[in-house]
Amino acid sequence: MPDNLQIEGALAPPGQVSPASRADALAQLGERSFDLLVIGGGITGAGVARDAAMRGLSVALVEASDFASGTSSRSSRLIHGGVRYLEHGQLHLVFEASRERRILASIAPHLVRPLQFMWPVYEKARIRLWKLRAGLFLYDALALGRNLGRHRTLTTHVVTALEPDLRHMGLVGGASYFDAATDDIRLTIATVLSAREAGAVVANHTSVHDLLMTSDGVCGARAVDLRTGVDIEIRARVVVNAAGPWSDAIVRMAEPQARRAVRGTKGVHVAVPHERIRNNGALTLLSPIDGRVMFVIPTGAFSIIGTTDTDYDGRPERVRATTADVTYLLRSANAFFPGAHLTPSDVVAAWAGIRPLVAFGDKDPDAASREHAISWTVPGLLSVTGGKLTTYRAMAVDVMDTVARRLRVGHRRAATHRKRLPGGDFASLEDELAIARATIGAPDIAEHLVHAYGTQWRELWQMASIDRTLAERLIPELPYIAAELEWGITHEMARTLGDLLIRRLHVAFETRDHGMSIALAVVQQVGPILAWNKEDELQSYRREIDDLFGIAES
Repeated sequence: MPDNLQIEGALAPPGQVSPASRADALAQLGERSFDLLVIGGGITGAGVARDAAMRGLSVALVEASDFASGTSSRSSRLIHGGVRYLEHGQLHLVFEASRERRILASIAPHLVRPLQFMWPVYEKARIRLWKLRAGLFLYDALALGRNLGRHRTLTTHVVTALEPDLRHMGLVGGASYFDAATDDIRLTIATVLSAREAGAVVANHTSVHDLLMTSDGVCGARAVDLRTGVDIEIRARVVVNAAGPWSDAIVRMAEPQARRAVRGTKGVHVAVPHERIRNNGALTLLSPIDGRVMFVIPTGAFSIIGTTDTDYDGRPERVRATTADVTYLLRSANAFFPGAHLTPSDVVAAWAGIRPLVAFGDKDPDAASREHAISWTVPGLLSVTGGKLTTYRAMAVDVMDTVARRLRVGHRRAATHRKRLPGGDFASLEDELAIARATIGAPDIAEHLVHAYGTQWRELWQMASIDRTLAERLIPELPYIAAELEWGITHEMARTLGDLLIRRLHVAFETRDHGMSIALAVVQQVGPILAWNKEDELQSYRREIDDLFGIAES
């Protein structure tokens, strides 16, 4: 370990959360009266809670499952300006997204990083080369200099040199442009942690089952702690409904006859071993099946192929990829990588999420607006629907401006565009990575810890330095180490095996058995901290991974 590296307070830093502190948070939910209760711990609810707490309001945030367990863990893992929205004339959304992409890259530089895309163009493609050039020129112009890099037009020779396994027949050229990659789950968790640091009382696995009502409207909610079965009444002057695909269910607690406000569309992704498809970089493609935009994105040992966009009217918690979804994505990828010959047996993981779009009009899902909408369902209940991962911070600003007017607390905005998320307080990512590599020795572990935790990797690695068993890999070919399990519980409010292996780490997404091979060992290591019943926890985890990764027959 370098002599100049100082790591302090690893065992009990200010942000530590113990099981006892969860009990304290639940007690506060029932004992205090809040300015604001946020229902929903996805990226939108997390952003609203952070903004509100940073404005000095008293805030409670509850999530029925785990933070980011819904749509916010099932995206394309991109913070993007939305180049494909230009085709539908959604210029305002592109402008807003490009601004927010730059902000997120500055407040979470470990979690939001530039990613260059290449868009190859073929004969008779729906979007011709001239149209792509014009669109990318407008894309850069709308960014007003905020783009992470300027687009370039590419010749066929350059395209094939960059991606030699890409189909050459019919290729007429291409272009490159910049967006950003992210870890959607960890971005959500970091935002929740930032809200808590600003004073918000937050609790996952706490499900709202009714709203508190007076003659003046909604004044809070009744919830149950799903880990203990204890009921809680949470009183608040305003309730923000940020439940995503479940938003309509929350609204109907106050207004049973309310019309549908959310249109759910299903997006499916599959992960395949990178060596099977062998793309060198991120690609934007037009599916030869229906012409819609899709991506192939390298993520370590895997490539993610996605996404679909189809209407979904079922229960949000039961959404799954279907055999037809998987076939569509593999056929589309094989058309561009003819040597890959991808089959369903190559799929390591397939997952589906629901985009909670504003229910307006009958456009095709791909053309439906990704803009957000804010509305008072009844006095005291404000619902936010629509939007996208990239613009969550701007959505939160709009929500809180509306709340501030209702509470008459002034309109001074919080500096959510400047204050960095936990772990993002470093001057240079490359310098941080260099220190971590020199300290840890294993480059892949060092890079993973820095990208996942930012500067907090130092405290986490200190735990592993004190107890060397915590430095051991959970799975030989992946960079996750045992110390992250305890960190997830003591610092990031993980409460279940699924919280750990699906969301704090991505083990479930990156193994064919979705982490079952190490599940028992994990329960034995950290189960005593939370008094888990071994068989109950293992059974619950089996159900969760089946719900998330099971592929339904079409």
